[in-house]
Amino acid sequence: MSDPTKIDADALCQGYFDDVTALMQRILTEERDPIDRAAARVADQIAADRLVHVYGPGGHSNLGSQEIFFRAGGLMHVSAILDEGTLLSNGALRSMAIERTPGYGKIVIADQRLGADDLLILVNAYGINAALIDAALEAKRRGTFLIGVNSHEHANNSAAEHPARHPTKQNLHDIVDIAIDCKVPIGDAVVTVPGMGERIGAISTFANAFALNNVVIRAVAKLVERGIEQPVWRSGNSPGGDEANGRFIANFAGRVRKL
Repeated sequence: MSDPTKIDADALCQGYFDDVTALMQRILTEERDPIDRAAARVADQIAADRLVHVYGPGGHSNLGSQEIFFRAGGLMHVSAILDEGTLLSNGALRSMAIERTPGYGKIVIADQRLGADDLLILVNAYGINAALIDAALEAKRRGTFLIGVNSHEHANNSAAEHPARHPTKQNLHDIVDIAIDCKVPIGDAVVTVPGMGERIGAISTFANAFALNNVVIRAVAKLVERGIEQPVWRSGNSPGGDEANGRFIANFAGRVRKL
């Protein structure tokens, strides 16, 4: 006789897998146009030998900027803005407090000295926090082209009085030039365990990484179509990796701050 109190963890994990893959399928099909337009702008930057800046202000959103920076198969022209303020490695509660601090994102962008020739990808699944919105507004003021990756559902349904919100109550996708919807559901976690009130199994890291890698893949395809073989990172742990990467280091050392 089966134990009525036993929870089918296999089924929960399968459900999580199904939710993750369904979300990525939605991004693949529903966001094809904005992703393709974003890729075209990225390709233009690289063709001109300009950097592609990416910033994920807020806790785990920093993982989005790290996902396509200095990564095997990743574009060497990507420069991640890894500001210490919101990195979880400096304290999770500290990170949350700083991402909610008005004015902070403006300082970060000003320090990067971005201008009209620059391209900035802002990634933050919820799309509302003060540091994120300030970063977007300051970059826009400087004439920087903006691509945003965030969940429109999450942002649109977050209360105006939410403590994370910027004083202007704006959403990232209403500010940027190209908005990519990563479609993360409200609350992020998607797995319901019988007998437990809170959901588990966050999905935003998958969503952000998948959307960003789609931009990279499409950008590379466009560059190859133009006859441009852009440099990409090879894993240093693979045969010849250090030698392959070493051929291009001089072009990026000093330009990419975190290299």
